[in-house]
Amino acid sequence: MRPQRRRSRNGRLACVAGVAASVVFVSGPGSAMGDGAVPGGGPPVPLPGVPAAPKAPKAPKKPARKAHPARVSPTPLAPKTQGIPDQRAPAFGAYLDYGPQGVDRIARLSEWLGGTELRVAHTYLAGDRWSSIEGPQGFLDAWARWRGQDADRMFVLNVPMMERNEAGVPDDEVRALLRRGVAGEFDHHFRRLAERLVELKVPDTVIVLGWEMNGMTYTHRCGPDPENWKRYWKRIVRTMRAVPGQRFRFDWTPNRGRDAIPWTACYPGDDTVDIIGMDSYDQPRGLSFDEQVKEPYGLQAHVDFAKAHGKPVSYPEWGLFRNGDNVEFMKGMLDWMDRHQPLYHTITDYCPHGVWQCGANPKASQLYRSVLSGRLDPTPVNPTPVNPTPVIPTPVNPPDCTPLNLGDWIEDWLGEKLCLPTNWW
Repeated sequence: MRPQRRRSRNGRLACVAGVAASVVFVSGPGSAMGDGAVPGGGPPVPLPGVPAAPKAPKAPKKPARKAHPARVSPTPLAPKTQGIPDQRAPAFGAYLDYGPQGVDRIARLSEWLGGTELRVAHTYLAGDRWSSIEGPQGFLDAWARWRGQDADRMFVLNVPMMERNEAGVPDDEVRALLRRGVAGEFDHHFRRLAERLVELKVPDTVIVLGWEMNGMTYTHRCGPDPENWKRYWKRIVRTMRAVPGQRFRFDWTPNRGRDAIPWTACYPGDDTVDIIGMDSYDQPRGLSFDEQVKEPYGLQAHVDFAKAHGKPVSYPEWGLFRNGDNVEFMKGMLDWMDRHQPLYHTITDYCPHGVWQCGANPKASQLYRSVLSGRLDPTPVNPTPVNPTPVIPTPVNPPDCTPLNLGDWIEDWLGEKLCLPTNWW
């Protein structure tokens, strides 16, 4: 899924004016409302018993990461005193914004969760040009400061493998770019990024390199040339690992399901992969959570593959999507992660996927909040509807205007009151 890069705010202002020659018609007060809505190898590694039947390509699922989603206004949580023990729970966090605002919102999300500590911060490097992939000057500073404040924290950084990463580059050009990458033409960009991360004192950053490579969205996709893709991945990892002082962990993260190519065909090998992740959104429409577990190249295949390779799992991107405010999916994912103990997970927290910054998912949001706040009431409770008492404002006459009392039946017929300007003559 394309990270929604990268959140500017939009607004609308409408103004209508009217002029009358000798009398002014003034209607009763009205109101306007607007809705705020704030990712040389060996042969492919097949999964036992997993068919390679194609499935429909995954539709792009990230709206431009620009609108600020509407915030949920939940009831306050009591301080955490019991529930899921900290030592059992995987490290978790959320994608909250790709810039410094994302760092600022971590404490606010923690507060919403009743003081539960978020141990993971997650952002993306833009893939528009190579200078962005190098980690622009100043961009990573706030994230590095947050990471350095506590030794138990984790910084997760999605790193594109190609510039023009979302520009719809055709397959033949992708093949040519992969050959250039394998030849070492792009090494210096990744060396510079590694040096910058070490300089910022975040040498243990988790690098989600070339995420969702089994799909069709990105220029860093694997499908056009899997063998050279794997060689290129290895070259990038070895280039970054050669920088003195680094302790990076590389997270290889496909989409759940088959997508454009079976993700096993893109696995570059155990020597350059530290974590086997999976991006998992609630899609396609009508697919139950149990089906998401059992589908070819689904959640069960993912944990089985990681176990066979001796790697921990992660879920760098997950969240609601095609099936709306789906409590079954939310409960399924939280139970699944509690059972399989990923190294970390970070929900994508903006509409339509999120829970805190998206008011469109109140039931799933309540469940997420109940479970991850450590409370003992994980079952969502539907709030009692509150019907607000309507407020009928007192009409306000324009200046220099005398109201005309023409009787109730005329005013009902007109739908408004009339007034006569005092200076009309």
